[in-house]
Amino acid sequence: NFNMAAPPLPQLQNDSWYLSLLGLAESFRTANPPKIKLCIHCLESIFQFNPPPGIEARTHLQLGSLLFTHTKNTDLARSHLEKAWLLTQTVPGFDDVKYEAAAILANLYYKHQNQIQLAKSLLRKAISTSQPAPYWHFRLLFQLAQIHAWEGDNISACELLGHGAESAAMAGAYYTSVGWSSHQTNTRVMFMLSKAMLLLMDKKFHEVHPLLAVCNSMLESWAGHPTHRETLRVYLLVLQVSNFLMVGQVKSVKPFLKQLQQSIQTITALHTDDESPPSHPADLFQWLPKEHMCVLVYLVTVMHSMQAGYMDKAQKYTDKALMQIEKLKILDSSPILSTFQLMLLEHIIMCRLVMGQQSIAVQEISQACHVCHEQPKLFMTHGAQLHTLLGLYAMSMGCLDSAEGQLNAALRIMTNTMAASRVASSSHQRPQAESRLSQQPELWMFTSLNLAIVYLRSGKNQQLISLLERINPDTYPSSSHAMTAAGYYIRGLQSFFQERYHEAKRYLRETLKMSNAEDLNRLTSCSLVLLGHIFLSLGNSRESMNMVLPAMQLASKIPDVDIQMWSAHLLKDLYHMMGDPIRAGEGGQMHYNFSQQQLNERFRSSQQIEHNLIQWLDGPCPMHLAVTDGPSHSGTIL
Repeated sequence: NFNMAAPPLPQLQNDSWYLSLLGLAESFRTANPPKIKLCIHCLESIFQFNPPPGIEARTHLQLGSLLFTHTKNTDLARSHLEKAWLLTQTVPGFDDVKYEAAAILANLYYKHQNQIQLAKSLLRKAISTSQPAPYWHFRLLFQLAQIHAWEGDNISACELLGHGAESAAMAGAYYTSVGWSSHQTNTRVMFMLSKAMLLLMDKKFHEVHPLLAVCNSMLESWAGHPTHRETLRVYLLVLQVSNFLMVGQVKSVKPFLKQLQQSIQTITALHTDDESPPSHPADLFQWLPKEHMCVLVYLVTVMHSMQAGYMDKAQKYTDKALMQIEKLKILDSSPILSTFQLMLLEHIIMCRLVMGQQSIAVQEISQACHVCHEQPKLFMTHGAQLHTLLGLYAMSMGCLDSAEGQLNAALRIMTNTMAASRVASSSHQRPQAESRLSQQPELWMFTSLNLAIVYLRSGKNQQLISLLERINPDTYPSSSHAMTAAGYYIRGLQSFFQERYHEAKRYLRETLKMSNAEDLNRLTSCSLVLLGHIFLSLGNSRESMNMVLPAMQLASKIPDVDIQMWSAHLLKDLYHMMGDPIRAGEGGQMHYNFSQQQLNERFRSSQQIEHNLIQWLDGPCPMHLAVTDGPSHSGTIL
């Protein structure tokens, strides 16, 4: 907008020509549909009147912004923006023009011309002179920090965000001398939470926790703008919930998740249209739009439900979130919606496989491939996840060779990106965008644990021994409670296959202790049924029954088809040993029903063309196999 957001224009002698051309250009820009070419012609004609340097700079900014936003002529856009930036170096009173030109120009350098150092250099120069204009100083700091984060340089990004928090505190002290000012708290907490998010990504938990505690204290004592306060509270709670989920503490997170869900309800109930506009420009900073926050809360709820073993609840909130994303995408092209969509699909696919719904799972894997095809950068950061999901699908289908290939492909991607990141770091080159994937040891551990199960089932002992040395829960430095517990389960499973039953019981009791402490229901049911099998093998039918019955009850609640089928098989044998033919027959019938259900589901899934995705082991996703054109939410598919 050329008029409303701009400061008052300096009075020009006979300036009616300028106002007329500006008004005409604005009418063309806001026409339906916009007449961008005519708008550009109007602005270009301003130069024929030999305007003063400030007006000339503003016109170059307006032209550069239009060309950058509405055309592919980035070279001409760059030329106009560079002229605006240079002209304002010596013209006082045009800070908005100067710093907006810098912000757009840096964005152009980075995203469209791959001139990373030029973008960083420009932003640093603009930041160094923008302290008298707090809004622009903060905005440019956020922008430069974001570039560093995109490049995988979270250390530099955190330094900039820390500087931003200090600058916000000083700006608040300058503008008010009585207590915490609204814009000071809003912007300072925004910087601090953004820094905490990056520290969380790097798993620097010892730095995250005190930072979040300070933010919480500031928000508790702040009586500022209601919407901004509640928005920042959602940001804080999302980070706290994510922290617990990252370390597999599903039970400990519950009170924070409940607060988050209550907070998002508060935001949606606020009538923001009735609120007075912010009194200070620094209050214009917003973490996420309200609609995006709602989707994000659905997402973390799905993540919690999947980890806790509440598959029906995960499905319910996935449906709601994906439907909301579909509605938002009609008018909103924000890439973050595709990121949310992909993460939701990744989690619901795992839930489908647990529930024995392979035919739906493989369709949703295909949908995930489509999302990555539409947003290629997502494939760079989620390629390993796609291969891991295909590996899990192949395991559930009994295709162990394909499962091994997919899981090894995922590990290979993670290993290669880690190596590329190290080379880039040592040679001071630009890190690859996907290098952040190498900073996800829990994904590597999760994939490796499932590969260990494949090796166990395939009888590949040499590969298994080599892998288990790298994922020993007693020596592997995992920060995740859930992954450590799963590691002990795999050791117990190996000992069971080797008929070292007492050793297996020791490992499984450790898994049970850890899974019960944090309500990891699926791990609990897996451990119980395996312990039941061990006691049955030892001839202790009473202890076996004490394990198998709660395993079946818990598996039915999840529901986990594989554990239900395994438990039913054990119950048949146990009741037979106990001389109870009626219950033995019931257990046998139950096992038969589950087996037939799974055979039918496997056959149905194997007939779908998407099933052939398990053959894809390298390169971009083969879109001729990912042909799913169904709805993206589960209710309609079912």
